[in-house]
Amino acid sequence: MTTNELDRWFSGVLSPERFEGPDPSLNGIQVDNDGADVSRVAFAVDACLETVERAIQAGAGLLFVHHGLFWGRSLALRGRHYRIVKRMLEGNLALYASHLPLDAHAECGNNAGIAERLGLEGLEPFGEWHGATIGFRGRFPEPLSLDALLGRLFPDGKKPLHVLPFGPDKIRTLAVVSGGGADETEQAIRLGLDCYVTGEIGHQQYHAALESGITVIAGGHYQTETVGPRLIAEALARETGIETLFIDVPTGL
Repeated sequence: MTTNELDRWFSGVLSPERFEGPDPSLNGIQVDNDGADVSRVAFAVDACLETVERAIQAGAGLLFVHHGLFWGRSLALRGRHYRIVKRMLEGNLALYASHLPLDAHAECGNNAGIAERLGLEGLEPFGEWHGATIGFRGRFPEPLSLDALLGRLFPDGKKPLHVLPFGPDKIRTLAVVSGGGADETEQAIRLGLDCYVTGEIGHQQYHAALESGITVIAGGHYQTETVGPRLIAEALARETGIETLFIDVPTGL
């Protein structure tokens, strides 16, 4: 497949045009190749020198990331930014970024994937950010203990960054916004939810959660945003037959 064909496939699935206003990311092809066909696509959370190097070493012709290189303003090709782009051009590696479109997608998105992993039912949109709704909320068919919920959230045994265990012993309702969704804690409180899952939280969320009786789980910005890239990789491989791989570069944050 050419990069143009891949761009059309990703755009057809993710509909980046819906987020042109609220999303600061330059969604879509951020760096092109020389026109060569792409037989393998790498997926990662971040565009960084390590993911670029590993994608090139794996023989990928395109790297799909959640966090790209361009965020609503022009950047001079100097320093770290120059080195990343230079290496991509040397390796003839194209770059595709999908920020809010990947968060919000109802099947391949970070938040829908986490909701499915947890076993939430009756999903409804949740988490308005700059006019775009990117998360989901729902109910468990049977209430869960916090330990059981954490086991579902990270079936590989990884640990969340922080847990504020101030909600009820049995969790019935939950909302999720991956990544930097700390501010949406207030939306979960206003809705009277038992639990809110996001990537990272700040000091100011502690007392709000305590006084409102809600459990807040900060699963890690990186950990909660590996879900969407893996799901979109599976969809691309399934629908086009192209080879895919996921490059895991955890940050611990």
